[in-house]
Amino acid sequence: MRYIIYGAGGIGGVIGAQLFQGGVDVLLIARGAHLQAIQERGLHYQTPHQTATLPIAAVGHPREIDFRPDDVVILTMKSQHTQGALDDLRAAAGDEIAIFCCQNGVANERMALRRFQNVYAMMVYLPAMALEPGMVQTHAARLTGVLDASVYPTGSNDLVAEVTATLEGVNFSARPNPTVMRFKHGKLIMNLGNALAAVSPPGDAAVEIRALMRAEAEACYRAAGIDCASQAEEKARRGDLMKSALVEGQDRGGGSSWQSIVRGTGNIEADFLNGEIVLLGRLHGIPTPANMVLQRQANALAASKGAPQSIPLADLQRMIDQAG
Repeated sequence: MRYIIYGAGGIGGVIGAQLFQGGVDVLLIARGAHLQAIQERGLHYQTPHQTATLPIAAVGHPREIDFRPDDVVILTMKSQHTQGALDDLRAAAGDEIAIFCCQNGVANERMALRRFQNVYAMMVYLPAMALEPGMVQTHAARLTGVLDASVYPTGSNDLVAEVTATLEGVNFSARPNPTVMRFKHGKLIMNLGNALAAVSPPGDAAVEIRALMRAEAEACYRAAGIDCASQAEEKARRGDLMKSALVEGQDRGGGSSWQSIVRGTGNIEADFLNGEIVLLGRLHGIPTPANMVLQRQANALAASKGAPQSIPLADLQRMIDQAG
C-alpha cells in the first residue's frame, strides 16, 4: 500500500516523515516554495529527539501521479482548500480511491463523500508547525499524535484496521473507532479557540470568550441533535500520550490558524471551525455572536495579512457584546 499525503504542510509533513522513516511507501503532494524545497533538498524534519533531512518523493498536483489500485490518500490540507483539492484528485484518480480526512472540523468528509465512494474520517491530535519552506516540526515528545479513524459516517472495515495499524507502527496512537465523528465534533469545540489565539493576545478576557464560544457550540449541538464526545472522553483518549518538549533552537509557536496569519497566506480556517457553529446557529435559531465575531475578524485579519494577535481583547469583547 502507498500512502499519498495530500497537503504536506505541518500535519501532513509530520505524518509523511514518520511513515517514511518507518519504511512505508509514501508520496507527498505539496505546493509552491515548500514543494520546491522538498524536491531540491528533501524534507527537513525536526522533533524534540531528532533533526533529519528526508528524501521523500513529492509532487505538486495529483495529475503528476500514476495512481495504483492500493493507494490511500490522507487529506491534510486546511478545510478552506479541500474542495478544490478533491476536484483535482477526482479528475486524476477517479472516484473510487480511498480518502482519509485527517483534518480539523467536520465538513471535509461531506465534501469528499459528494465526490468519492470510499471516504473515511480521521481524528487528529498532532502538534505540528510549518513556517519555512521545506521544514516541518513537531513538539510531540512521546507519541507523535493520535489518529483514530472510521468509515464515514460510521463503521469500520479492514482498510481502517490496516491504516491505523500502519500508523501505530510509526509512533502514532491510532485505533479504529466506528464513531470517530463524535470525537471530531468534540475537537471542533476545542478548535474554536484557534481563531482567538491567532487574532488576539492571551489574557483573562480570552478565557471568557472561549467559554462563550463553547457554550454557543454546545447549544447548537443540542438543537441539531449532534452527539459529541465529552471533554472527559477526549481527555481520557489522549491521556498522557501527548507530552511536549522543545525542538532544539526553536521556540514553541502557535496553532494552525496562528501559523496562517504568520505566513501571510491570505486565508484562514475559521469558516470551517467557528463558521460551523455559526451555520448550525442560523439553521436552528441559536444566537452565536462570539463565534460569528471571531469568524469575521479572523477572515479580515488573514485577508489583510495583518500581524498575529493584533486585535485587542477589549475590542473583541465589545464586538461580541454588540453582536449579541
